[in-house]
Amino acid sequence: MDRSPTTASLMASNVTNKTDQRSLNSRVFIGNLNTLLVTKADVESIFAKYGKIVGCSVHKGYAFVQFLNERTARSAVDGEDGRMIVGQVLDINLAGEPKPHRYKTTKRSAGDMYSSSSFELDYDFQRDYYDR
Repeated sequence: MDRSPTTASLMASNVTNKTDQRSLNSRVFIGNLNTLLVTKADVESIFAKYGKIVGCSVHKGYAFVQFLNERTARSAVDGEDGRMIVGQVLDINLAGEPKPHRYKTTKRSAGDMYSSSSFELDYDFQRDYYDR
């Protein structure tokens, strides 16, 4: 594994301080995320334009991004909530301020749109995100 300073400085920590109440409002929840196609590096590249990311953790279907302060986290929520990435509309909010309960809706992933089991999904995230 390459641990050179340039590689290490590009990737944020996996820690998002879920137990630290003081940093709760600087943590962003990203829901309805297609984690089969979107990686941690992709999430970081989307949110890095809002400010310094001190932690990022990606889980099955969702992720958390920990910013340095609440102001940058709120900017990220305002700028990215409702954005479509790889065929899914992202549900983004501050971790400390969950959205009010909404009626359950059926969420479809990009893979569900293809009925053939032999279909191989070949998706280029960089093309979708940067070529708009």
